[in-house]
Amino acid sequence: MSQHPPPGAPGHGATDQGEPGNPAVVATSPDLPEATVARLPEYLRALHHLAESGHETVSSEELAVAAGVNSAKLRKDLSHLGSYGTRGVGYDVTLLVDQIENVLGLTQRRSVVLVGLGNLGHALAGYAGFASRGFRIAALFDVDPELVGQRIHGLTVRHLDELPQVAAEDPIAIGVISTPAEGAQSVADQLVAAGVTGILNFAPRVLNVPVGVDVRKVDLAIELQILSFHQHRKSSAAGPAALTALPGGLTGSGAHHSTDAAEAVGS
Repeated sequence: MSQHPPPGAPGHGATDQGEPGNPAVVATSPDLPEATVARLPEYLRALHHLAESGHETVSSEELAVAAGVNSAKLRKDLSHLGSYGTRGVGYDVTLLVDQIENVLGLTQRRSVVLVGLGNLGHALAGYAGFASRGFRIAALFDVDPELVGQRIHGLTVRHLDELPQVAAEDPIAIGVISTPAEGAQSVADQLVAAGVTGILNFAPRVLNVPVGVDVRKVDLAIELQILSFHQHRKSSAAGPAALTALPGGLTGSGAHHSTDAAEAVGS
């Protein structure tokens, strides 16, 4: 990824002295820390909400509250984009939206294919958030004869064997996998063979992919287990009477439960 120019250079928005930059020139691919990249969509969501509410500027404190982070972390994240706001005024909402969308590559509409049209896949196919954030569902795939040929949210479900043909006609930016665990690796292999270098995996399985292919894993069960850990920890702090009974007659003080949850958090 290309390194962005130093703060204060043209195209980096307002400087820390409040001097306006050139909003038409924005660093498109700065070398950002992964933690910062993970928070940028939260800032963007909050900024869109502020814009819809009529806000033209926002302070770092207000934006931090709206995004659920502390203001010092937010200012550091935005400084990587060359955005420092204007003293006494804050950040220009429209300019900051443009900067973040540019960095995230949302200024062009990216084609997404969805593989696996079970209950979760069906819901994802109709998710309006894809279109509103610059993504276009280009094709739906499955291998179930009862699903292939069906029309779902305006698209005909195609057999997975047609993936290479679809990819040749319309380069795929991202493949979304919502299949059962046992089929996920095979689907990933076929996506990679079709030239897909970004995969969003909802299947409860770790995927093996070549270097250069990015995978983001979304496992709802793991998220629930992490929340369970935090609930259990709060109950433990409240005293033995508040502990929830566990299977096998163990109470929440069972060491193996806390260890498993801690490993889940660490993973």
